[in-house]
Amino acid sequence: MKKVLFVASECVPFIKTGGLADVVGTLPKMFDKEKYDVRVIMPYYTCIPAQYRNSFTYRHHFYMDIGWQKEKLHVGIMTTEYEGVTFYFVDNEYYFSGWAPYGTTRFDIEKFTFFCKAVLAILPVIDFKPDIIHCHDWQSALVPVYLKTIFASNPFFWGIKTIMTIHNLKFQGIWDLKTIRGISGLPADLFTPDKLEFNKDANMLKGGLVYSDYITTVSDTYAREIQMPYYGEGLDGLLRARNNSLCGILNGIDYDEYNPEKDAHIYKNYDISTVDTLKVQNKLALQKQLGLPVDKNKFMLAIISRLTDQKGLDLVDWVMNQICDDNTQLVVLGTGEGQYENMFKHYQWIKPQNVSANIYYSDDLAHKLYAAADAFLMPSRFEPCGLSQLMSLRYGTVPIVRETGGLKDTVQAYNEVENTGTGFSFANYNAHEMLGIINYAKKIYYENQEAWRGIVHRGMRANFSWHISAKKYEELYDRLIW
Repeated sequence: MKKVLFVASECVPFIKTGGLADVVGTLPKMFDKEKYDVRVIMPYYTCIPAQYRNSFTYRHHFYMDIGWQKEKLHVGIMTTEYEGVTFYFVDNEYYFSGWAPYGTTRFDIEKFTFFCKAVLAILPVIDFKPDIIHCHDWQSALVPVYLKTIFASNPFFWGIKTIMTIHNLKFQGIWDLKTIRGISGLPADLFTPDKLEFNKDANMLKGGLVYSDYITTVSDTYAREIQMPYYGEGLDGLLRARNNSLCGILNGIDYDEYNPEKDAHIYKNYDISTVDTLKVQNKLALQKQLGLPVDKNKFMLAIISRLTDQKGLDLVDWVMNQICDDNTQLVVLGTGEGQYENMFKHYQWIKPQNVSANIYYSDDLAHKLYAAADAFLMPSRFEPCGLSQLMSLRYGTVPIVRETGGLKDTVQAYNEVENTGTGFSFANYNAHEMLGIINYAKKIYYENQEAWRGIVHRGMRANFSWHISAKKYEELYDRLIW
């Protein structure tokens, strides 16, 4: 039995702010239970809903020294089992109280430094020695650093391997060198340019990338992109140096939760055999719900996203008038930067027949929109993996994406000569190139329904379930601890 410990700052169903939580909450369930004992450790936030917190049991507590703290800090251990997976929670009310899991950068850096050291300190207490500690994003990145330095003299920790997974390289845990050195208590010789020092500051993620045994990220293309200056966020040189210990493994989605055949959120269930006749009923019902003209011949284009620059919404802004022609209905769901929230609300005001701006997030409406829309727009500037395009494919909604990161790896561009492809894509970060591919998709939709149906069916047959990802992680674990 191989033992694996996932370390992360968030995890469904306990706490979620983004896709990281989906990965950490779903992936451990997918491993072969006969061969892998996969457990998860995360902070014991007071904002975890009471329905979950009330089921946790107290395991133990102790006090731990760290950095320049004069007094030892309380480390409590709570535990629960959920859907066959054992979860541990690091309890410290000073660090993990509040209404949200994240706060100011400075305080987050201190609390996740504490969390990383506590993760290792807890292991002998709970009598669980993992073969692999699998760390996710910068909040867990000091675990490999502590393991190879302060904890290296303790025989209990000998032989433990570490994997560092980058979910989004943009977030790294950077603060001034003196502060991070002080709060972490790590030796001074670690804060050099070949280790944790980064442009005269200290960088927690960089430490994890230097000290981990292996690095993964969430798609093959993103693994290549981050080795280039444009996408590398200042760490491209280090990632090129570690090229032989770096790979991309695609995220997946939960095919039970996102299943148009059984989804209780949508108006009319359907599968690949009935999508051609039943999917349109979802469009008609959603048009009525949103106050749009009820017309099956309108081309419904969906955006479900954080409304930020990263998602390519500056491109959408540039050509919004041309996208929203008389034959098109654009339905937007999400929140984010004020300029984009206001832009979509403005267009809803001046084009109420063509634009529905839903500036909030609703899981229920998201499911309805995946089922109702004809196409899904995702023109990201960069996208480590992306999940929305996978959900679109699952629901027979044709993705229109920019060829970057996981979007390039999961959406095969339509080829009308060979009659292949699962969506439409454009290469350059250019508004008019995006508009051209949207118009091309509309042309196929209106003028070649047979080809459109082929794209829909191929997308629905694609398999991006977590089981595929789990097999690849199993192969990686086996290589590391053979």
